[in-house]
Amino acid sequence: MAKTSPGRFFEDYHPGLILDHAVPRTVTEGERALYHALYPARHALQSSDDFARACGLPRSPLDDLAAFHIVFGKTVPDVSINAVANLGYAEGRWLRPVYPGDTLRARSEVIGVKQNSNGRTGIVWVRSRGENQRGETVMEYVRWVMVRKRDAASPAPAPVVPDLRDALSPSDLVVPEGLNFTNYDFALAGERHRWGDYEVGERIDHVDGVTIEEAEHMMATRLWQNTAKVHFDATQREDGKRLIYGGHVMSLARALSFNGLANAQLVVGLNGGTHANPCFAGETVRAWSEVIDRAEMHAPGVGALRLRLVATTGGEPFVRKNQDGKFSPNVLLDLDYWALIPR
Repeated sequence: MAKTSPGRFFEDYHPGLILDHAVPRTVTEGERALYHALYPARHALQSSDDFARACGLPRSPLDDLAAFHIVFGKTVPDVSINAVANLGYAEGRWLRPVYPGDTLRARSEVIGVKQNSNGRTGIVWVRSRGENQRGETVMEYVRWVMVRKRDAASPAPAPVVPDLRDALSPSDLVVPEGLNFTNYDFALAGERHRWGDYEVGERIDHVDGVTIEEAEHMMATRLWQNTAKVHFDATQREDGKRLIYGGHVMSLARALSFNGLANAQLVVGLNGGTHANPCFAGETVRAWSEVIDRAEMHAPGVGALRLRLVATTGGEPFVRKNQDGKFSPNVLLDLDYWALIPR
């Protein structure tokens, strides 16, 4: 009897399949230190216990995208170990802060499948949830991934494409219990810009850039226990390159957005996201943002901004798509998210 597994292929998925993912992960302070070592992350709420307590939280929570990466990593062996590429996200919500000492696990449900016209790959949609040690859902999201078939000659399943929302509404967003920005310290946060200073349609060039090193992206992918072969095994691609984990680009862009959005403290909603082009070591990631919408929240002093975060490898700022409607070859990531900011 074989003791090893090649992982699931496209033929192994069907709508309604429930995947309980292995290896729960207890979060420690080391998680925060490593995240801040890998990215220029410096939002005050995730950096200082004192700052977090002044904002009504018991202590500084783990960075929202770090929590996302941990949950995402749990799902990879069952969802995308044989993936060609992770394609996009929708309907993501952060429901509870994650603190050092919490133990996270993940569960997914397959909600759609569709074979590609080449007959060698197919798209699989899953809704994944991360839970803490008390069984509380801390976050949930939908993603879709292109997965290799085991046998190109195997029959195609009946296509099921889920009907996903274009965006979350402000009423879908969950503000952490106790969050209060009425005594927010703008000097300690690093910028004076509050909710009312941002206009819908405004674009912000985040100025800075980070060149991706092979060692750093490999460390990050291992840190999140992401086992997708294309990130580790250079023989998985014809060009002999290891594909950068899309979440690595996501965290780099979010960290770069501090310059101009230092007070967008908490990511609470993921409306959509696309990894537009592959990223490889040696490339320099830059970022710009666009304000799509604004909303007042019920918590004291708290507002929400809907932001488009675009990561690029350079070129003209604020160029997302070409005249033909396709993403510019310089665009790596197009992320549409909601963040909480003081009013």
